[in-house]
Amino acid sequence: MTVLHISGARSWGGNEQQLINLMDELPKYDVVQKLFCFSGTPLEKEAKLHEVELLSVPFFEPFSKEYRKNLKNIIKDNQIDIIHLHTSDAVTGYVVTDLFYSLKTRTLFARKGIRRKTSLLSKYKYNYKNIDTILCISEYVREHFSKILTKKNREKLVVVYNGVKVLEQLPKADFNLRDKFNIPKDHFLIGSIANHTKAKDLPVLVETLDEIVNVQGNKKVSLIQMGQFSGLTEELKDLIKEKKLDGHIELAGFLKNASAFMPQFDMVLITSEREGGPSSLVEALHYKTPVVSTKVGVVEEVIEDGYNGYSVPIKRPQLLAEKIIPLMDKPELLKAFAERSYNIFLEKFTAERLGEATFKVYKGMMRKNLER
Repeated sequence: MTVLHISGARSWGGNEQQLINLMDELPKYDVVQKLFCFSGTPLEKEAKLHEVELLSVPFFEPFSKEYRKNLKNIIKDNQIDIIHLHTSDAVTGYVVTDLFYSLKTRTLFARKGIRRKTSLLSKYKYNYKNIDTILCISEYVREHFSKILTKKNREKLVVVYNGVKVLEQLPKADFNLRDKFNIPKDHFLIGSIANHTKAKDLPVLVETLDEIVNVQGNKKVSLIQMGQFSGLTEELKDLIKEKKLDGHIELAGFLKNASAFMPQFDMVLITSEREGGPSSLVEALHYKTPVVSTKVGVVEEVIEDGYNGYSVPIKRPQLLAEKIIPLMDKPELLKAFAERSYNIFLEKFTAERLGEATFKVYKGMMRKNLER
């Protein structure tokens, strides 16, 4: 079986790490893999270190003639059995190319996130008749995505959870966070790993710290936020200054292998308002780091409130603070949360299970007649 992964990602995030994790697992099932991506991207750079044939090209808009020609030729020259689309623009490029050239190749789209609004053109491409299977990374994503699909296309939905590699020895972080950012040893250290996008709702992160530090008066707490800066970063910095939290919140920017810092956190805080994963949640389970999160993505399928963590509705910083403050003086409860979460991780969220479940989906697709 030969699979062509297609990704239009030009930055690095959890979805790209998940693609790498998947590509590392599929060779176990004798899957020949090829990756169609853009040259000069972080994904291309990382993929060079893995068992996949790179078919990278300079950036082209997915609806362009150049994109269509490249994709058509790749399908023709490489005897592709299954096309696996990993990004929204990859779906656009596939649909346009298929309309022009009738590719006649089984196609899978991995839906990984939640959008606030969906245009008519997006509804058309996601309901495109020649997409055979739609893989969702959580029941939450399946529920939300099904709302824009026709009844017939809802039958294409399958859930396969994200997965993280189980390592005998966890990678070591490049440095000690408390030393680098001068964080006192007696401070409760909260971590956040999220790129600066609207979906991550990082202002809620600041408002939660404001509630803990300024309203409730818990001064011995610090938060380190790791993630790629964006046009939203300056607003975030302004909010931190406005709330007088400069001494409590550190924006560390993008750090390679950020998950390796997880063991240094007393807990991880997730404040997203829209999310498919989030990947940082699964990483936290793996690294045995307790989690307090908004109810997004796979959270409700993972966090049983009060049993292995806490989850609250989106945009509720006061409620997040109410959950966090008692934990600051309960190390044994934090440890219990982490151990219970790790057992859930082993059951559902390993990269091995991701590869096994995805290959099962591939086999199911290959057994069905290609109706084109």
